[in-house]
Amino acid sequence: MQRVTYPQDLMVRPAGVADLPAIVELVRFCEAEFDGQAETTLESMQALWSRSDFDPETETWAVSESTGKLVAYARIEHRKHAILFFHCYVSPSYRWQGIEEHLLEHSEQRAQAYIREADPEVRVSLIAGCSDHDHDSMAFFEHQGFLHVRSFWRMNIELHEAPPQAQWAEGLHVQRMQPGMERAVYEADEEIFRDHWGHLPATYEEWSNHSLPQPGVDSSFWFLAMAGDEIAGIALCKDGKENGGWVRVLGVRRPWRRNKVGLSLLHHAFEEFYRRGIKQVYLSVDALSLTDATHLYTRAGMHVDRQIHRYEKELRAGKELRILTLNV
Repeated sequence: MQRVTYPQDLMVRPAGVADLPAIVELVRFCEAEFDGQAETTLESMQALWSRSDFDPETETWAVSESTGKLVAYARIEHRKHAILFFHCYVSPSYRWQGIEEHLLEHSEQRAQAYIREADPEVRVSLIAGCSDHDHDSMAFFEHQGFLHVRSFWRMNIELHEAPPQAQWAEGLHVQRMQPGMERAVYEADEEIFRDHWGHLPATYEEWSNHSLPQPGVDSSFWFLAMAGDEIAGIALCKDGKENGGWVRVLGVRRPWRRNKVGLSLLHHAFEEFYRRGIKQVYLSVDALSLTDATHLYTRAGMHVDRQIHRYEKELRAGKELRILTLNV
């Protein structure tokens, strides 16, 4: 445990399970402050903490007053020890007094351990994000040597009335994912997202850890467009409860593109959300989508209601593991 001398007598330590309610409260406050809506829930935070590749002892930091009140929280996570993500939340009365720099320094120190474990030939980078309304954070990251590399949109539709019925091209139909189809969905997901900026190819085990519905999560929102026995496209959705419905993944394999499969999957998802009484539906998309996905979502009646800027800092030069261009 380390003692911080600014801005008051604060303590920084690894976060623990007992901190989760206070962490969620702080994160939700920050989300609502800059974007008008909080998305994080206790359940989603617990799911993160239950992942086998997440170690709170070495990958989280909680800053608290002498009374024990949490005033800041940060975490770092990695993919293949090469793509690192920094998340930081600070209570308004303590912002920009040194805590952010301190937590970033901790994260970069932890990153050195990841670098030693990463393939020696690959590029290692630290990634952070913030709302386009959060000008102080944007300036902070730029001052710390980060570059703005991309922006992502959250798009939304409010279903005031029953959405259009999905229209399927000849030879296609839709079904829910059935037990035993997980690996086929993984293979389709990986193939589809080879055309997505920033995609990091994953093994089935890695994909399962991050993507498969966790125990207690409704997997009936996973929809597959089928061409016979082949998966043509996927719409992996979830009921976000008070946060509305989410289309977490939407994509179509190359042979079936230009057949309105994506639009049909989206309409089918809207129908199911509406049938269950879920009227607000969201998804996240690269603002400069390599496959022009933003055009599809606009055609479906969705609009941008939030923008997140992604910042990146190179920690070691080398071969880039992610997909950054469209290979035709």
